[in-house]
Amino acid sequence: MGENPGAQPVKSAARALDILEDLAANGQASLHELTTRLGLPKSSLHALLRTMEGRGWVETDASGTLYGLGIQALLVGSAYLDGDLVVGRTAPLLDDLAQATGETVHLARLEGSHVVYTAKRESVHPLRMFSAVGRRLPVYSTALGRALLADMDDEQARAALPPAIEPVTPHTITDPDKIMSLLPEVRQRGYAVENEESCVGLTCIAVSLPFTQPGRYAISVSVPLARLNDTTRATIAEHLLEARRRLERQLTRRP
Repeated sequence: MGENPGAQPVKSAARALDILEDLAANGQASLHELTTRLGLPKSSLHALLRTMEGRGWVETDASGTLYGLGIQALLVGSAYLDGDLVVGRTAPLLDDLAQATGETVHLARLEGSHVVYTAKRESVHPLRMFSAVGRRLPVYSTALGRALLADMDDEQARAALPPAIEPVTPHTITDPDKIMSLLPEVRQRGYAVENEESCVGLTCIAVSLPFTQPGRYAISVSVPLARLNDTTRATIAEHLLEARRRLERQLTRRP
């Protein structure tokens, strides 16, 4: 992901990154599981894991047989968020949206065929969405992703869809033509909606955000179906559209 086709990867560095990405995606794993999934020689993999453990990138459980991400991964991830200008610039918008709606608010950016949460505000209600900063979801099953796809032309949007579209829930739309057919309406009304396609019992409404720096961003509000009706849906959509307009005004005023 993000490789320069003309560059020759350093084998040991590439393998270390493969380990980190696998542990991030799948959680704790044994040496045998990592060897099988990554296709690396057990002796080489063990040496890499010991080195990464010594630097804090990998930790073992109490038995010493399961490997997981170490504290250094958290420190570097936090440093990324601290340096993300979009997270800082949109913080007041997220605060205002959370206060106005009382629901869970996310900021996310497009990364390949996924959206990654980069900021979150919790709902005030006991019944709320389970999510976390750093969580990655398919672009096709989220309102965030559809808002970002609608910002592209059709060729770019279709290219952003993965070759295989797997259902996240029983409600996930897996037909790429059907997903593409939703985008004109998103462009027309200015926001995207998905119902139970990423999480059963939950609806998300999202708008893309206007930025000139690399990367595409969107903000969403997630609402349990038990608290959703036509009036609340329209109100949340208007709050999101106003947040986008507010950001556009801020950008227009910048020299």
